[in-house]
Amino acid sequence: MSILNSLPSEPEENSASDSQSSTQKWSDHPAELKQPQLKVDAPLRMVETAFLASTASLIWFINFYFPLGPVLRIFFPVPIALVYLRWGKRAAWIAAVTSGLLLSVLMGPVRSLLFVMPFAFMGVLLGATWYRRVPWLVSITLGTLLATLGNFFQLWLLSILSGEDLWVYTINQVTRLTDWIFSLFGLLSSPNALFIQVGAVALFIVHNFIYLFVVHLAAWLLLDRLGNPIPRPPHWVQVLMDY
Repeated sequence: MSILNSLPSEPEENSASDSQSSTQKWSDHPAELKQPQLKVDAPLRMVETAFLASTASLIWFINFYFPLGPVLRIFFPVPIALVYLRWGKRAAWIAAVTSGLLLSVLMGPVRSLLFVMPFAFMGVLLGATWYRRVPWLVSITLGTLLATLGNFFQLWLLSILSGEDLWVYTINQVTRLTDWIFSLFGLLSSPNALFIQVGAVALFIVHNFIYLFVVHLAAWLLLDRLGNPIPRPPHWVQVLMDY
């Protein structure tokens, strides 16, 4: 009887020892009990980057086939700059490359290159300067230099594709403009070739400077309402805008 009575007690002792060892194992590894944390920002970053890249491409696409003057042109670099403000440098470069690839599918590689240089790069540049709270004068100057390089790149690319030197056409237009200005002021002398070329480059720079200033104004008014403000403009601009 003593042997029979002692048999059921052995499994209870074994089960108790097993439960103690299992609880000790779980207590030794408390990190295994934690649920894995998912990065919620990753899909949001991907969706916003793709959406804003397609927005930049769509603005260029609409303006190319249905030009509305300078209205849409102002917003060419703004979506990619917004990507930089929201998600940083890597996402902005991805948006620039994605917009270029999308336009190459929709419109061909040549027109895609005309957007990428300078407007996609300009979006990354403006996003970097706005993210670092650089003053307007510095960001506009850097954007003007990039836009001027982009103008010469476009002239070079289109000259190769068309088989004609478009720089000569530009020089002819500037020559007519300078002749009209000289005749307006009663100057009988005609400008030399070096003066004409310097004047052409100066016209590119002035045009791009005004364009970048208007882009800053549009981004200042728009991105403030989206919760991603850019640096404050100079005081005289705030007085004029009464903002």
